[in-house]
Amino acid sequence: MKLKLVLCILLASLSLMEIKAQDPVFTQYYFVPETQNGAFTGAVNTLNTGILHRTQWPDGARRIDTQYGFINGSIGNLSEDSRPSDSNLQNIGLGLTIMNQHEVFTGYNYTQINGVSSLNLDLDNFSSGLRLILGLEAGFGTKNFNFSSLLLEDQINVDTGGINGGSADPSLLHLRNKVNFIDISSGFLLYDEDLWLGISFKHLNTPNIAFESEGEVPLDLNLTVQTGYSFDLDRNPGFGFLPDGSKFVLTSNFMQQGQYNRLDFGSILHFNPFIVGVIAATNPMRKSDQSHLITSLNLIGSIQINKFTFGYSYDVNTSKIGNTQGVHEFSLTWQIGRECYSCNNFLVRRPWGRNY
Repeated sequence: MKLKLVLCILLASLSLMEIKAQDPVFTQYYFVPETQNGAFTGAVNTLNTGILHRTQWPDGARRIDTQYGFINGSIGNLSEDSRPSDSNLQNIGLGLTIMNQHEVFTGYNYTQINGVSSLNLDLDNFSSGLRLILGLEAGFGTKNFNFSSLLLEDQINVDTGGINGGSADPSLLHLRNKVNFIDISSGFLLYDEDLWLGISFKHLNTPNIAFESEGEVPLDLNLTVQTGYSFDLDRNPGFGFLPDGSKFVLTSNFMQQGQYNRLDFGSILHFNPFIVGVIAATNPMRKSDQSHLITSLNLIGSIQINKFTFGYSYDVNTSKIGNTQGVHEFSLTWQIGRECYSCNNFLVRRPWGRNY
C-alpha cells in the first residue's frame, strides 16, 4: 500500500510541479510580444494574427509541445490630425488569444483562452512621441491529467505479471482529472520611436489549480518585464549597403514566477525582408552554486513574404542538463497593410517588430 501511494503522489507531484513552476515560455517573444504582455494588443494599428508552435526535447521522453494563437486589432480615431482636441484616448485594442500545452510523457494538458483589451494614450505633453498602452486580460483555463491511467501496485498480478483493471486505491478518490479556473492579468507598455518598456502581471487572482478536490495550490503571480532600444541604421553611412529601413535592436525579457526566474537578452538585426538575431537565456537569481547562469543561446530569424512573416528559432542548450535535442519554435504571422505609411504617428512607427 505504501508503494502505490508513493507512486501516485510522485507522479501527480511531477505534473503539479510543472504546472505551478512556470507558465509556458516562448523564445520568439520579440516576434509575438502578445505572449508576454496584453498591452501589445492592438499596437500595430491593423488586423494582426498569427500562430506559434514550440517543441521542447523533440526526440526524448520529456517532449513538451506548446501552441499559441492570437488575433487582435484596433478601433478608434487613430489619425493624429483628426484627433479630438479634448481627448487623448487615441486607440482601443481588442484581441483573443488561445494557448495549449501538452506533455507527451505524462499526458498532462493545459489550455487557456483569453480576451484582451487595451487603451493607447498619447503622452506627447510629457515627451515628444511618447505613448502609454494599458492592457487587461481575462480568460478561462483548464488543466487535465488522467489519474486513472496511473499503474499502481494493486493492479499488478504478481503471479502472472498481468495488469488488472482500475485501482481501488482510496488515495485516488480525491483527485480530479480536470481543473477549471478563471484567470486575470494586466500590463502596460511605454514607448516612443526608439525604445519601449513593458511590464505585465499574470494571474493577478492566483487561481487554485489543485487536482485534489480539497486542495489549495495557487497559480503563482508571473511578473514579466520587456525592454528594448532600436537604432536606425539609415542614419549611419557605414551601413549604406543595407536596405532602407534597416535597424539594429537590443532587447530583453525578464520573467519571475514563484522561485523560478529567467532573463533573455540579445541583439537583432533587421534588413528587409529578413530579421536575424541571437538571444541568451539566463538564470540570473541562481539558487545554488550548481545553477547555470546561461542556460541556452537562442538563434532566431524570420522572412517577410508580402504580408506574411515566417519565423524560426532554435535554442542551443549550454547547461549540463544533458542531450535535450534543442528547442524548436515556428511562427507564422499576418498583417493587413496600414492606411498610413509615412504619417507622424507612433501607433504606426513602433520600435519593436516590423514596420510594414
